[in-house]
Amino acid sequence: MKAGATMRFANSPTHPRIRGIAVFSIWSVLQALTAASGTAQTRVPLQPFAQQVRQVETTLGYLGEPLAQRDQDAINEAIAKTDEAAAIAQLEQVLDKYALVIVDINPESRVKVQPGPAKPELVEAGSRIFLVKVINKAGVTARLETESANALPVYVQSDSSAEPPKKVSPTDVRDRWMGLELYDKNPMSERLSGLPLEYRILEIYSRDRGQRSANISFSVGQGTQDIGFRNEMAVLFNALPAYALQLLVRDESGAPSMAAFTIRDALGRLYPNPSKRLAPDLFFQPQVYRANGETILLPEGTYMVTCSMGPEYQPQTKQVQLTATGSKEVSFAME
Repeated sequence: MKAGATMRFANSPTHPRIRGIAVFSIWSVLQALTAASGTAQTRVPLQPFAQQVRQVETTLGYLGEPLAQRDQDAINEAIAKTDEAAAIAQLEQVLDKYALVIVDINPESRVKVQPGPAKPELVEAGSRIFLVKVINKAGVTARLETESANALPVYVQSDSSAEPPKKVSPTDVRDRWMGLELYDKNPMSERLSGLPLEYRILEIYSRDRGQRSANISFSVGQGTQDIGFRNEMAVLFNALPAYALQLLVRDESGAPSMAAFTIRDALGRLYPNPSKRLAPDLFFQPQVYRANGETILLPEGTYMVTCSMGPEYQPQTKQVQLTATGSKEVSFAME
């Protein structure tokens, strides 16, 4: 009887369903335990984390790409919370949308990466700034490093040879279209803090327009790359085309002149990017200097252009709508 009952149960149509439910339940429990474990490993105290967030916020403003005002307000609101867990969650929510990459450093200091939620959008002949979210389970305090074959130089230093060997091919020039740099100068720190969670700043320059792909890798020193190329990822960027906006300026007598121009888009971003400026433009000043008739490359959009010529002149500000087919000049008659 018992053997027969066992046989009937094993052959019954409900047995596979019961087994499937059991397997699914076990899988769900394991997923929950894994998620709980990951949360515990990346738990971070609010005070030092809030200070690091302020550091990032200040640096973004210094680099000419400030956070949106609503996000600055959300950061202030989060830091004022008495519930630390809720405050940290809100700070993450604010900064995560700017993160192009999420870097995970496991307890053995192995690095793996995955894409973040930020839109991989660049601008031709200009720079864009993104965040890198770092989950540091090992408490590493080394420098975070990034590299890409697409960011290698397109020139080589002369060795004074009469017939130097050809080291950079036309294909290399085509593929080396980007500039890639983790910003670790003041007010950012040069090394990781060792906090379980922090954010770093990534600058990407695009020489070209249109779709361009790049393999980008991260590490915290030699031998820290995870196995199976998990420390690198391929990103397909879209670089918006840039157009030359002509700047026309005349003094009170109508003579062509040189002036200082401060240019911001609707998001408050400065153009050209301060960190990539060359003399006579200075990286620590918002303005750039151009003579009458000179141009600045900008993507399509709405800009506020302020022109000034020293204390004896009244500054003037104009709104400019730059499109691919519309007018591409702005003029100022200074008084």
